[in-house]
Amino acid sequence: MLVKDGLKILGVGSYIPPKVVTNDDLSKIVDTNDEWISTRTGIRQRHFVENERNQDMAIAAAKMALEDSGIDKNLVGACIVATICPDNVTPSVACSLQKELELPTDIPCFDINAACSAFMYGLSIARGLLMQSDKKYAIVVGTEVLSRILNMEDRGTCILFGDGAGAAVVELSDNKFYSVLGSKGEEDVIRCINKDDERRYVTMNGSDVFKFAVLTVPKVLKELSDKSGVTFDEIDAFVLHQANKRIIEAVAKKCKQDMSKFFINLDKYGNTSSASIPIALTEMKQNGLIKPGMKMLCVGFGAGLTWGGVYLEW
Repeated sequence: MLVKDGLKILGVGSYIPPKVVTNDDLSKIVDTNDEWISTRTGIRQRHFVENERNQDMAIAAAKMALEDSGIDKNLVGACIVATICPDNVTPSVACSLQKELELPTDIPCFDINAACSAFMYGLSIARGLLMQSDKKYAIVVGTEVLSRILNMEDRGTCILFGDGAGAAVVELSDNKFYSVLGSKGEEDVIRCINKDDERRYVTMNGSDVFKFAVLTVPKVLKELSDKSGVTFDEIDAFVLHQANKRIIEAVAKKCKQDMSKFFINLDKYGNTSSASIPIALTEMKQNGLIKPGMKMLCVGFGAGLTWGGVYLEW
């Protein structure tokens, strides 16, 4: 009997905090304005938590994904949560999610940190775990409360990020699935370090991030195209990490693809790190932009530095 070694997404879900923070709102607390932010990033608003915990968002997104998939949760064989903002050092967000959703207790549940690439890492990890499991499904969640680690006096970072969660239920499949994962330690480009008696803040060098993304993402896309044997022209949708519209436009130009094939929702949510791609997939499905059989390339990139991409068929 042939073992299925591909991966298929069966259901998706998301949670976006109700509180909206517009560019005009930020202009009241930091030296910036709507035009300055939107022309440089494409972002017009983002959402911040008020009373929600990270695990609350993860649970809501995972519940939605489970409902969308229609599976029996007792057949879930792994729960992986991607986050850089866990509520606790331990227990993990994934363990809290397992408890609240009453998932099986004989399964691995753990958090991973690969920053904005982590959801892509999570899909590949889920595939490997399912190949060793007697259960059929896995849940992969990206969830971030980035507002907790923003310096609201630093206009180079506070304008970029938002809070939110996205989730996917996956199973092994005959569908093609290929991944490309990588990392290169460069802590000075994007960082959030621990210092005694000081609050942790995200800091970044925006121009270096732009150069890294525009150089790395097309390479990942090309490698995925070569692995899958599917050309860029045959790809139905490109879903990139929602960091900056100018990055996505530059990648589209390098790949000689029309921007209409690149989904963008960062204008509404900003950069939600590991949550951005599953949030995007959820919104695309809700809006009828994803059809069965579609060929897709998804790529995340971020602090570490890390990058990760997958070719998948819906």
